[in-house]
Amino acid sequence: QVQLVESGGGWVQAGGSLRLSCVASRSICSMSWYRQAPWQRRVLVAEITSNGITNYADSVKGRFTISRDNAKNTMFLHMNSLKPEDTAVYYCAAGKRGLRWDYWGQGTQVTVSS
Repeated sequence: QVQLVESGGGWVQAGGSLRLSCVASRSICSMSWYRQAPWQRRVLVAEITSNGITNYADSVKGRFTISRDNAKNTMFLHMNSLKPEDTAVYYCAAGKRGLRWDYWGQGTQVTVSS
């Protein structure tokens, strides 16, 4: 089992920045960020392997950066140039098997006002 704890969400005006963090209870290979807006399905934002290979959703490319500190079992999501449409609950996920993720955090709310 792996426990994931997110932090760093909050309220920001459009154009602003936030940094999300996700701490895992032990080391794990692949990690990712998903988000779920009201009345919408949960979607992938970005993912990163243990050796730093990344993948981003088209909607966040050039604005968001995913990174990790393997020594601290921590993953980050640096979000710049935030837009109102980025408003969602952001979830940390880990333990990729195919297209599924075994472990999920509790989520952290990000609200971007126009």
